[in-house]
Amino acid sequence: MRKILMLTSVTYLALLSSATQADALGGLAFSDTTPHAKAMTMKDDFTIVGADDLMTLSAINENGSVKAIIEIPTGTSAKWEVSKDDPKAVYWEYKNEKPRIVNYLGYPGNYGAIPGTALPKELGGDGDPLDVLVLGQAVPRGEIVDVRVIGVLKMLDDGEQDDKLIAVLTQDSPFAHIESMAQLDAEFYGVSQIVDLWFANYKGPDGGMEGLGFEDAESARAVLDAAAANFESLR
Repeated sequence: MRKILMLTSVTYLALLSSATQADALGGLAFSDTTPHAKAMTMKDDFTIVGADDLMTLSAINENGSVKAIIEIPTGTSAKWEVSKDDPKAVYWEYKNEKPRIVNYLGYPGNYGAIPGTALPKELGGDGDPLDVLVLGQAVPRGEIVDVRVIGVLKMLDDGEQDDKLIAVLTQDSPFAHIESMAQLDAEFYGVSQIVDLWFANYKGPDGGMEGLGFEDAESARAVLDAAAANFESLR
């Protein structure tokens, strides 16, 4: 009987500890178990830091592939982003004095930013690095991966343009050979609809998000080139 009581007490304490940890980390159970890039270290529960200034990396590789910094791995809900104050760090964004989470299904792809880009408002951006959704299995937070841009999801956020580049991992992924939205739709039926619906609804029915459909890789690359050129002009 004593052993049973001891086990019960240990189990209760473990559950209590897990609940306390989840409450401390934005109310998300297991939010502290999401892996991060090996090149980065945990500064605290809300920040990972590396040695390199992430935003000074070139957006486009010599072979035409594109670099993407993963901020939010596929399937997770915590809103992390590259820090504007310290571009060597990726941190858990705060909103209303709490770690920000998406109160919806987890992200349908790896969400992140394209380094070396800045799209001004006159070109439809907000001055920040381009957003990108990378289709494929989850990638550790803070990892820099090579991707192929295959399209762009045109969106409005409270009436302001908030487009998302759509990309695929260039290796070790079922999507690695995909080169266009048309090919994606032909070989992975429903994926683009899932992405479209997710972004239109993840902020809730009154969240202000409006999807305007997809454009092809050529349009996406034009946006990318403009954002990279604008970034260079500001350096």
